[in-house]
Amino acid sequence: MKKETKTRSEGIHRRDFIAKSALAGASLALGKCVFANPASELKGNTMNQLNPASDKRKLGSLEVSALGLGCMNLTWAYGPGVDKKTGVLLIRSAYEQGVTFFDTAEVYGPFKDEEYVGEAVAPFRDKVVIATKFGFNINPDTRQVSGLNSRPEHIKRVVEASLRRLKTDAIDLLYQHRIDRSVSIEDVAGAVKDLILQGKVKHFGLSEAGPKTLRRAHAVQPVTAVQNEYSFWTRDSEPMVLPACEELGIGFVPWSPLGMGYLTGKIDAKTRFQEGDLRLMFPRFTPEAILANRPIVDLLTEVAKKNGATPGQVALAWLLAQKPFIVPIPGTTNVSHLKENLSATAVYLSSEDRRHLKDGFSKLRVYGDRSTAALLEMSDAMK
Repeated sequence: MKKETKTRSEGIHRRDFIAKSALAGASLALGKCVFANPASELKGNTMNQLNPASDKRKLGSLEVSALGLGCMNLTWAYGPGVDKKTGVLLIRSAYEQGVTFFDTAEVYGPFKDEEYVGEAVAPFRDKVVIATKFGFNINPDTRQVSGLNSRPEHIKRVVEASLRRLKTDAIDLLYQHRIDRSVSIEDVAGAVKDLILQGKVKHFGLSEAGPKTLRRAHAVQPVTAVQNEYSFWTRDSEPMVLPACEELGIGFVPWSPLGMGYLTGKIDAKTRFQEGDLRLMFPRFTPEAILANRPIVDLLTEVAKKNGATPGQVALAWLLAQKPFIVPIPGTTNVSHLKENLSATAVYLSSEDRRHLKDGFSKLRVYGDRSTAALLEMSDAMK
């Protein structure tokens, strides 16, 4: 694929919003699901029709639904978010449709997102996996974010607060949200290991981690999952991170699997983002870049029309088809969009479809950096 000379990576997503806000002091995942059954065979499968995300995958030893739910934008990133009642209902709707993997973080809101998730899953807590994250300085009174903090004592303190908000005795999967270069990854992994020994955490994860960091952390405390930006137009993790995960038996959780909505085809050059929508900061979401990148959506649309699907569903099905240990976590505040996303597990991509997507993408150019320069500096994925 031809690359724009200034482009370090090829995608954009919600979680990098967090890092940007932290720097500014703002207050602010080849399973059976895609390949097992062609769409025609699924017509008689009542369970899949009622619970489109009910197929399972493994992140290391941790079993989760083939698609998870990214809960971030219920409270943050695309604007003011939704009220707690709406957020709780959406999370419970996802569970009813087969989702057992819910992703949040203390910095989303901040704090509100964990509260939504904790309340929503309380009736079925023992049947789901909660993933949350640490790694930022957040004033508990003002909720102002002021940079990174992965010091061991800080990790242990904020985990206690996350446990209270999540209404649980143990966090199923705890990620370091961003690599804090002022603290050795061995110390970070050691702190999480202590929490695992205490029974407060069950599994350890890293976000925006590169292969060297991953291996060093894994040597101290086995890493269950890596959560990096990865999508049809964002391939930073393909050269080094995915092979390392495969070698070490580590799951991979793509954030921004729909390119912050762009890969759904519902964003065009006339789209105007509301105040507070963090896509306003990113080069890939200028009107010019939105227009220039349209051939990527057109390619997805070609395959979608052939399969009676939507571009977004094809983008998710493509991710699921890459490796059996990949579990995307698309997010939404809309129940109909939720159902559309989860139905991607029933989209069958033939070898011809996959070849067409591969060959077509190789001829395209992705315009615009996936994030700001400052945010990209916080990513370890290419190192």
